[in-house]
Amino acid sequence: MNKRPMIPEDLYHYRSISQPVVHPNGQVAYVEQTIDRQKNEYNTLIRGISLDGSNDVELTNGNKDTAPTWSPDGTQLTFLRLEDGGKGLWTLEAGSTEPVRLIPPERKILDYAWSPSGQYIAFTSKVQMNDVEGKDELKNEEAPVLRGKSFERTTPKAEGSGWWDGLYSHLYIYEIASGEITSITSGQWNVSGPAWSPDSQSLAFISKQVEDEDSDADLLYFADVYTIGLEASRPSKVTDSSLLVSQFSYSPDGQVLYLIASDREFGSGSHNRLYAVPVQGGMPKLINTKMDIQLGNAALGDMKSAGPSPSPIWDDRHPERGMYVLGTDNGSVDVYRIHENGDFQSITGSGEKDVYQYTLSPDGTTLVIAALTPDHPAELYRVDISSGETFRLTRRNEEWVTGLEVNVPERMEFTSTDGWRIQGWLLQPAKRDPNVKTPLILQIHGGPHAMYTGTFSFEMQSLAAQGYAVLWVNPRGSMGYGQEFARACRGDFAGGDFRDLMEAVDYALDTYEHLDESRLGVGGGSYGGVMTNWIVAHSNRFKAAVTQRCISNWLSMYGTSDIGISYVEGVIGGNPAEHAELLWSRSPLAHAHKIETPLLIMHGEQDYRTPIAQAEELYTTLKRYGKKTKLIRYPGSNHSLLKSGKPSLRVDSFEQVNAWFNQYLRNEAGEV
Repeated sequence: MNKRPMIPEDLYHYRSISQPVVHPNGQVAYVEQTIDRQKNEYNTLIRGISLDGSNDVELTNGNKDTAPTWSPDGTQLTFLRLEDGGKGLWTLEAGSTEPVRLIPPERKILDYAWSPSGQYIAFTSKVQMNDVEGKDELKNEEAPVLRGKSFERTTPKAEGSGWWDGLYSHLYIYEIASGEITSITSGQWNVSGPAWSPDSQSLAFISKQVEDEDSDADLLYFADVYTIGLEASRPSKVTDSSLLVSQFSYSPDGQVLYLIASDREFGSGSHNRLYAVPVQGGMPKLINTKMDIQLGNAALGDMKSAGPSPSPIWDDRHPERGMYVLGTDNGSVDVYRIHENGDFQSITGSGEKDVYQYTLSPDGTTLVIAALTPDHPAELYRVDISSGETFRLTRRNEEWVTGLEVNVPERMEFTSTDGWRIQGWLLQPAKRDPNVKTPLILQIHGGPHAMYTGTFSFEMQSLAAQGYAVLWVNPRGSMGYGQEFARACRGDFAGGDFRDLMEAVDYALDTYEHLDESRLGVGGGSYGGVMTNWIVAHSNRFKAAVTQRCISNWLSMYGTSDIGISYVEGVIGGNPAEHAELLWSRSPLAHAHKIETPLLIMHGEQDYRTPIAQAEELYTTLKRYGKKTKLIRYPGSNHSLLKSGKPSLRVDSFEQVNAWFNQYLRNEAGEV
């Protein structure tokens, strides 16, 4: 079969797979995301497939359905459906094809959980009960008088959600038998990640509650676990405010809570680790002292439609087997089993993969994972717990991928001049003229405390399809190579991380003789964007560069980003009031007048993580000094444009990048 090179518009055919849950009879329900090109939006529905890979069918009839969960007795499949601007809860009875709505979309459900007894469903929402009850009356009221919005919080905005609306997320209980909804928590604090105790008599959740009125919650980097009984009036604090807890679960006997948490010793460069704390409260005990890896999924990529699954997961029938968690290590993400004595092993093998979601079958024999591999977009796989044998379940992208030239990256490693082991990958174009050297593009990841993998990336494949060799590496500061490596860039921006990237290019050129050192490109987003800006301000060896959602000025970044205070103080090591000279000297903007490399600047207009002013400051300075540059602004787009932005804008971004590199890296004949 003749295969063709990939083009940006191929993105419209991609089917994203996520959120698997396994029924006791072996049926796996999962979410499939597709693109409606005409409406320029994403659709999601729930499908079901057997554990042997047969009977892959649609289970729901909506186009905005997510979060499938089987009821404890297996008679119902519940899910969230987006309607009228909010998410309501629906149920599909076994053997039925018509779902029934349980909770209306006015509730705007954030997440939910069945009680083990099957009597209740707990959910979180930012909408108070009286807001829902008075909705009909509000429709007939006159429009409110427009007034200014006032804020007193230190951080009144957040990437992805915008400026704070003054509301807090809280916990509610829906009773299955009566349909009644009861408010469980209230106060000026948020609730997230609710989980039921095994006896269904209480709930645990994550929250950050400041007891001292003089303390600023926005400057305290911890989150605690609280519990509350069904008849209790106030929650009880379990942890001691020493950890930033991101996920947790009950032990099978309900006596202990196991936490995925960070002690924030090195800010955002600190590993998530596994802790245990009695449900009555106390000081959390570190469990995985033998693991020097980041728990959770810290891998960056443009082919994942959902975040990591909740961790840890227990086999209730065999608790002696330990807990199952995601772990980021050595360029891959796998499922690990951790025992209470700290012993651990990978359950999903040693091959390169990016497992971003996983679940355990009710009988404890099988894992179902959603994973990217080097030669294929995300699909579901079945993994035998005992043998590690892996079987691919879904083939939703098979038709699309079969007709395309998919290039498999080659892993490479070298030792930096100061002794760090640096890992990366080189993606070669499918076809190249042996008599003509191949131009090379260096891609730099964001974070900096994230990690590239060697798995399928539309961004990298799109560049390789143009005839370029693409190099991506994990410089110091990346997760996946131990705690010391992850913290190594903090307070040393544009030091060791800059050298690692430049030495990676040197290593690739020395190792692969067919690469053209006279035709080099560089690009990256977020932290990769600021590194791109820094590189072209301090080196003229690159003939073209693309910076996306970048940082150019650490001084203005401090006060305009939603994480400006913690990020600038943690990564750079200062603040504008006391360290203005340091921040300016490390700002690419201070050196922008020296840039000779043609630079394409791309930014979302609704980016609160690296506000668009960062792009505008850089663009204005470059134009003032007569440099070759172009600014592309993406309306209605935030920091996640490349991964989850409007489909047409994602396609346009790939086309713009290809066109820019083609303009400056092709030879005189217009060929790569």
